[in-house]
Amino acid sequence: MKWTKQRLNNLFFILGVAACVVMLLTFDVSFVELWQHLCHAGYWLIPIIGVWLFVYGLNAMAWLSIIKGNCKGDDAITEKLSSRRFFWRIYRLTITGYALNYATPVGGLGGEPYRIMELSKDIDNQHATSSVILYAMMHFFAHFWFWFISIFIYLVLVVIGDLPITTAIGIILGIIVVFCLLAFYLFSQGYRNGLVKYVLGVISRIPGLKKWTLRFWVRHSEAITNIDQQIAALYSQDTRAFYRSLVLEYFSRVVQSSEVMFMLLLFGIDCGGGLGGLTLTFLHSILIVSFTTLFANLIGFLPMQLGVQEGGFVLSIAALGLSAALGIFVSIICRVREIIWIAIGMALMKLKE
Repeated sequence: MKWTKQRLNNLFFILGVAACVVMLLTFDVSFVELWQHLCHAGYWLIPIIGVWLFVYGLNAMAWLSIIKGNCKGDDAITEKLSSRRFFWRIYRLTITGYALNYATPVGGLGGEPYRIMELSKDIDNQHATSSVILYAMMHFFAHFWFWFISIFIYLVLVVIGDLPITTAIGIILGIIVVFCLLAFYLFSQGYRNGLVKYVLGVISRIPGLKKWTLRFWVRHSEAITNIDQQIAALYSQDTRAFYRSLVLEYFSRVVQSSEVMFMLLLFGIDCGGGLGGLTLTFLHSILIVSFTTLFANLIGFLPMQLGVQEGGFVLSIAALGLSAALGIFVSIICRVREIIWIAIGMALMKLKE
């Protein structure tokens, strides 16, 4: 059976709806306890959910920057990409793509095929593929910068006497620094030389996949070479677009930390209040999100990262000397937020333009 774009769209939609149902049925608390947590959150749910309008806005601008840099030189496409209508289309695809990413295993890569399929309606398939791959790379690249800079935020808070430092903590921080530096090197190689050919080379070493990889290369060698050239070209020829996208992606994670700060404030945790107290609370929120996302991405093959995100929040909040009960509350409210945004993403998927 030939898979049309409409059939694929319906498949992605069913996948997202199924994910919402599974997430609702796999809460570690009863629906009575869940309702109690939601009532405790009260009106704070509005900014907790609403902050993601800005997070996704920054993500969309980062992706659009990559698309423009990748398609630079084609005046007809560039004019189309500059329209306000196209930005809102990218914004919609960003929300829907991340909704699918939440729903799928293998490191949350379910949204990328959907984005390629939809973006290829606006630009040629090779540029759509390379733009989506470049954005996925940038998304992960910014993660490493977020974790890396968070180490220095922690050390600054240690210096001012706000957080403790032990031998064990020092070793963990050192391992994370080495991990991030290694990732920076690998990403730099991928940006300079392209990534698709390298990934196919890795796949060919997996038992049973060598023949499939060779057949795929023979059929698509020209397209793969062009995509890798486009990936390398953005890094070498349009550095402004590259770094603009990186900064936007990084700050999307900083803005994301606001939802945790709102929940800390809900529990009366404001580090003494005032501007200084709120600043410390926000920095603590960044560290909580940083550790949790690191933990979740290390075990990112689980569908919807079930149990991983919750454990990450509990551990990271406990590491800052806060109660485990607060960690459970934060994880549950964040899971509710994910379900709401998955539902919004699925609804946007069926929105006719």
